[in-house]
Amino acid sequence: MSWVYKITMNKKTKIGAWVLAISLLFGILASIPPVRFIAYIIYLNNTETTEFSVNNTELFINGYLNSKTYDQFMAIIEENPQIETLVEGDSMHGSTDDEIMFKLAYKVRELGLNTKILPDAVIESGAVDLFLAGKERIIVEGPDGKFPRIGVHSWSDGITDAKDFPKDSPEHEENRKYIEKMLGNDSFYWFTIYAAPANNIYKMSKDEVLEYNVATQVITLSD
Repeated sequence: MSWVYKITMNKKTKIGAWVLAISLLFGILASIPPVRFIAYIIYLNNTETTEFSVNNTELFINGYLNSKTYDQFMAIIEENPQIETLVEGDSMHGSTDDEIMFKLAYKVRELGLNTKILPDAVIESGAVDLFLAGKERIIVEGPDGKFPRIGVHSWSDGITDAKDFPKDSPEHEENRKYIEKMLGNDSFYWFTIYAAPANNIYKMSKDEVLEYNVATQVITLSD
């Protein structure tokens, strides 16, 4: 879970996760928290944890992004070619499969979709990365000044947080390049990895959201 500990589920991590899961079947190391955590991630990746609903030209998405999310998304897009905007919901705490998250995000950008979050939205970790994929990235602020919760933090390989790798380390490249492609530069990437460790969340201010070009538009609702 992103707010507990964000482990990027790349190929290397997945292989290790499956080995640990097999060990669990034999009751080995079952009492060690990281093993239980990875087993839980594997369970989440084999369950539909993402909910979608269509309203005219908007596709609402909520829940955790996982290995099934991309196929769910593509099936809905094929049936609803009128979709123009992906609206992230009030409970999106991240991704259990970063490879699929990137695949989904690049598809959102390829399709030229906008992304939007409403005043009550809670988006964190991988859900923030997905928001960046929008051609136009719209944040809606409430008339009372209520601003969505946008939470970021470092990624981890399960042992080392991103900020502890040298800046020129290849471990940064997949995440850094993604930010650069979506926003035009990588400054937001470096902000996120220093904002909070992988086992915590930093809530961005409105000023920070604008400074790092996270949103292209902030719309304030009228009373």
